Amino acid sequence: MKKLLIAGLTILACLPAAGQERKEISLTVYNSDLGLVTEVRNLRIGSGKSELRLSDVPSQIDPTSVHFKSLTSPEKVTILEQNYQFDLVSPAKLMERYIDQKIKVISSLGKTYEGILMSHDGSNIVLNIGGNIITLRLTDNLQNIEFPSLPQGLITKPTLVWLADNRGPKEQECQISYMTGGIRWHAEYVAVLDQSEKSLNLGAWVSLDNRSGASYENAKIKLIAGDVNRVEARPQRSYDRMAKSSLAEAAPQFEEKAFFEYHLYTLQRRATVSDNQIKQVSLFPNAEVKIKKVYIYDGAYNARDIRVNLEFRNDKASGLGMALPAGKVRTYKLDSDGTQQFIGEDLIGHTPKDEKLRIFLGNAFDLVGERSQKDYKRINDRTQEQTIEVKLRNHKDESAEIVVVEHLSGDWKITQSNHKYSKKDAATVEFTIPVARDGETVLNYTYRSKW
Repeated sequence: MKKLLIAGLTILACLPAAGQERKEISLTVYNSDLGLVTEVRNLRIGSGKSELRLSDVPSQIDPTSVHFKSLTSPEKVTILEQNYQFDLVSPAKLMERYIDQKIKVISSLGKTYEGILMSHDGSNIVLNIGGNIITLRLTDNLQNIEFPSLPQGLITKPTLVWLADNRGPKEQECQISYMTGGIRWHAEYVAVLDQSEKSLNLGAWVSLDNRSGASYENAKIKLIAGDVNRVEARPQRSYDRMAKSSLAEAAPQFEEKAFFEYHLYTLQRRATVSDNQIKQVSLFPNAEVKIKKVYIYDGAYNARDIRVNLEFRNDKASGLGMALPAGKVRTYKLDSDGTQQFIGEDLIGHTPKDEKLRIFLGNAFDLVGERSQKDYKRINDRTQEQTIEVKLRNHKDESAEIVVVEHLSGDWKITQSNHKYSKKDAATVEFTIPVARDGETVLNYTYRSKW
């Protein structure tokens, strides 16, 4: 017999021995609150039809995803039935199950009340002690409430229960796989811009957030990056648990390769992922990346502000050249006395190698834009002509090059412009305009559009 203390309640219960040895565990984690667990266990399965219980499974498990296979004699072990039991023990449920049954209540002064539980409401309990009805407040110095046993159907852990038909040996090596919610991963990047603002030191970390209700000890860890389609997200039981953070050493630890239409990152060592833990592991060694600072003014969306972006290509020539999973990029720069200062952050999507990235950091303090429509003509019912003026002012101590983005509609044609432009798509043009220090440059262009 073993005593279990649950919120001041003492339970006397017989706990079944597990009799199960986990030999191997692999954990594959997806971006979308999903994990795939594959275990190899040594199980003792009775001959013929018998019950087999697996209790140390995640509370967020999807029981419809469970796959069981005997590795010892797969043709001789058959699963006839599976049940997932998740009616977990709690003080309220114990009270409900012991209505009209005998319990023992012990006060902090050592006084004992033993009688039939008639009712409870969370604050009070009503006992019948030899025909006398008494009410006890749960908050009035009650030390313990003792229950003789754990009621049938209540369990302390979520449990998978199988009805197995074993025509082989009792000792079986079995593989069990299942999916679980409550676990996810994402990438986080730390970039430090150099003084020349022409390169940055880029490091990447994987943050693995486990709130699945189980720990995975000494597991093989794999991460899938990509948008995996799921027919319907399984409703998750609510949880509000603090996750502690564990920061692993920064080192080249993941092997990256293409897998189906996604990318697979395999940790080159085993690791333990505890429940309620955020584990961080270095994704790749810090890389020196060549970048270009790009100022962008889109007056149609923001009349005054000029956006500051860092642009680089994810290729070997720039210092990278690997598939980058989606994540947040935090950017810093050293100030004049060597103190690192935060200068902005942005999100990037899943980015294959050789693709270009643009990280938005914020709006330039000393650069100002001003856009206005200087002229409008209606040529006919289907044709109009507009003249646009954009003023760019630079209050910096150095010259700046600003990309002006303009959005044109209809079947358009620029008929006059004092600066060169490039057509980006059917409705967008860009002007790259130099602005001298403490100077102003004015862009004027006229375009005609038809419908």
